[in-house]
Amino acid sequence: MTHPKARPYTLTGGRTRTRQPLLLHALVSATTHAPPLPLRPLAPEAHALHAHTGDAAVSVAELSAAAGLPLGVTRVLVDDLVTAGLLTVHADTYQSPYDPGLLERVRDGIRRIA
Repeated sequence: MTHPKARPYTLTGGRTRTRQPLLLHALVSATTHAPPLPLRPLAPEAHALHAHTGDAAVSVAELSAAAGLPLGVTRVLVDDLVTAGLLTVHADTYQSPYDPGLLERVRDGIRRIA
């Protein structure tokens, strides 16, 4: 999809983080309404990711594989598409990836072992 010698950070303008946590298994789909034009132009790779979503929800990892882009780049570009109103993230995938209950159970288990 991109030139083989292009560095990944050139596709994201040097950005490596998303505005909100976006998990690799997060399901995204194209929005059903036509959003206004984005404030800043989107990269051609972002438009290609949008085209890969189609009608069905697809994970960020699947988009990355289909587009031939590194996962980090895909996450940033998907975040841009969500911000532009072109993609929707489904089912609580924008929540923290750290479940407090799980962390407490791990902590309690370690205390029992020690």
